[in-house]
Amino acid sequence: MIPALRKAFNENFTKEKYEAFLNELGGVYPGQLDFRVAETPVFIDQAFKKKALECCEKIVDIIADPNFKEYTKNAVPPHLNVPNENDIPHFLVFDFGICINDKGEYEPQLIEMQGFASLFAFEILIPEISKKHFPIPEYLDCYLHGYTKETYIQLMKDIIIDKEAPENVILLEIFPRKQKTRVDFFATEDYIGIKMVCLTELIKEGKKLFYINNGKKTEVKRIYNRVIFDDLQQQSPEVQEKGKIFFEELDVTWISHPNWFYRISKYTLPLIKHPYVPETFFLKDVKQPPADPENYVLKPLFSFAGQGVIIDLTSDDLKKIKDPENWILQRKVKYADVIETPDIPAKVEIRIFYFWKDGETRPVPTNNLARISKGKMIGVRYNKDKEWVGGSFCWFEK
Repeated sequence: MIPALRKAFNENFTKEKYEAFLNELGGVYPGQLDFRVAETPVFIDQAFKKKALECCEKIVDIIADPNFKEYTKNAVPPHLNVPNENDIPHFLVFDFGICINDKGEYEPQLIEMQGFASLFAFEILIPEISKKHFPIPEYLDCYLHGYTKETYIQLMKDIIIDKEAPENVILLEIFPRKQKTRVDFFATEDYIGIKMVCLTELIKEGKKLFYINNGKKTEVKRIYNRVIFDDLQQQSPEVQEKGKIFFEELDVTWISHPNWFYRISKYTLPLIKHPYVPETFFLKDVKQPPADPENYVLKPLFSFAGQGVIIDLTSDDLKKIKDPENWILQRKVKYADVIETPDIPAKVEIRIFYFWKDGETRPVPTNNLARISKGKMIGVRYNKDKEWVGGSFCWFEK
């Protein structure tokens, strides 16, 4: 999106440089990088960055509204409601497609958002290593709002650890060492100084939780939560039984609390009216189905990673939905073929990270990731056997 930089990057790109970059990146945590990393970063100019952040801030206005919990009182499925919800979502992410409007201009369009953590630690590592192999000008930065690597890490520590000792704070996931995103958990251990712990390893005594840390039973006071209930519900009965611990009264603080995963999600999209947010409706509120269903996508409210989304929508698909209260209808956006590659152009989604520290009135933008695609949707299953696709990050004009 900065033509001169794209041209220079592509002209200087070699497979040997890319392999060297991948080898160094994968060598930091050998065997733990389990997803494809794209050949290129994404270059974002000031104008586009301003548009995306302006949209984020308008959405934050809604989330920071004291009445937001009332607006989203039906967002959390009753059987998944976790006690002791705190007042703010400590982490938010906003996913924008890089699209092209009717005037032929690039603009962001919000695809989804989440009140949940992302690859926050991995996105410290990847730009550092990328810069060694693909030098970039000093007027670009991956961090936002004036953050640096050091201040970004400190803010993560302030939010996740707060005033506790690091050994009393854990990253919680289901079999974390088997997750495709596990490289981020290893990076979190290094940068933040907390241990990854499997849900099955928790020990409950009364309202307190413990884990075994270097052979010693250690109390858990804060949980950096990475467990998604969709994943939990697909586990064995034994693991699901252990998962009932979420719904008990516990003397722990959740970062972010699991209920925010649902409050800030596809459920929130119909509440937002903004030029960079595609028209979105709860299916239950759609009295007259659209005459042009091919220009809409149908998304289940309570799923993640693109599961269950119907892209090539027909009237028959709409008629088959038996539980319209669990679906949203969203106007399709036109992704731009924005990244020139050696064969066909690629599409991009960028994810803006927002962090919210206790005591602050609003969250702040901090960092980003990007996902590059040549398929119908962003994601591994739509990009098999393709090159210049996969996980990446943005360099923003300062």
